[in-house]
Order: sequence, then structure tokens, then C-alpha cells
Amino acid sequence: MSTATPSAAGGLYSDVIRERWRRPRHRGELPGANAVAEDVNPLCGDRVRLMLTIEPGGRIAAVRFVGDSCAICTASTDVLAELITGRPRDEARAIEIADLLAVLQAEIRPTRMRCVTLPISVLAQALNGTKTP
Repeated sequence: MSTATPSAAGGLYSDVIRERWRRPRHRGELPGANAVAEDVNPLCGDRVRLMLTIEPGGRIAAVRFVGDSCAICTASTDVLAELITGRPRDEARAIEIADLLAVLQAEIRPTRMRCVTLPISVLAQALNGTKTP
């Protein structure tokens, strides 16, 4: 049975989503971050603040996030942070929804897709220099 298929034992979330929601690896403040952005999904109230340390050459040295969000959004943000750490800015900017979904190992309903896209839009703001508190 696929981890993306709902079951009585497994519920609606994949094992990856449950693990990343319960124990995110990149959650917390990042002192000295030089690229910060925050956004909210007005439909559900998910809020994500992404903090990056970008080296002078454009490599993303560190990523952390904070926020109040659902399991899918928290897991997506944590996976995104892992995927972009150590990458050049242009490679990070090229991360797509399909990249996150592949790691999450889940089929996300269209009504919940904004939970996956919110961290990507916050990343774009941070990389474009839109620094918000």
C-alpha cells in the first residue's frame, strides 16, 4: 500500500508529512539571517516566516522557519528548507511544487494545494529581497 493512500490506520497524511510536522528539522529562529520573508494564507490562516543566510556568492548557507501552520504546510516548509540549503540562489528559485510533492510522498487535494505553495511563495519573496519582519 502506498503511503499516499488514506487508510484507517494511516490517516490522510503520508508518513513523511506526519514526521516533518511532528519533528521539523529546520524549525526555529535564524539569528543573522539576511533574507527574511513572511506570508499568510488568508483562507486558512497558515503563516510561514522563512529566514535565510545567503553568502556573498549567492549560496544559501542556512535556512530556518517559524510559523503557525497545518501539517501539510509545516512539512512542506521543512522539506523546502532542506532542499535549498547549500544551493545557489538560482537553483533554490527553481524549486517547484512537484519537487516538494515528490519528497512528501503524498497526493494533495486541490483544496489543500495552497498549503504546499505557501512556502514556495515565501521563498520567492525572500530571494527577491522583499524583507518583512
